Amino acid sequence: MAYTPELSLHYSCTLRRLAWALRMPMTEAMKAVFDHAVGVVDRERVCAACKDKTRCEDCAFRERKGGMS
Repeated sequence: MAYTPELSLHYSCTLRRLAWALRMPMTEAMKAVFDHAVGVVDRERVCAACKDKTRCEDCAFRERKGGMS
């Protein structure tokens, strides 16, 4: 298990409401939020700021799904 930061009450409530709207558990909703963010955030900016170049093969920003890379 990777490091898991705690969510503040505000963000926990936000995630809960997103999960309700998406009709899925909070853990799945959180994955959906991350998947969406990967498609929105500039990949080159993420790679340039990355401090762990040992995980590039497994990185979500390496190749975007749906031909968006």
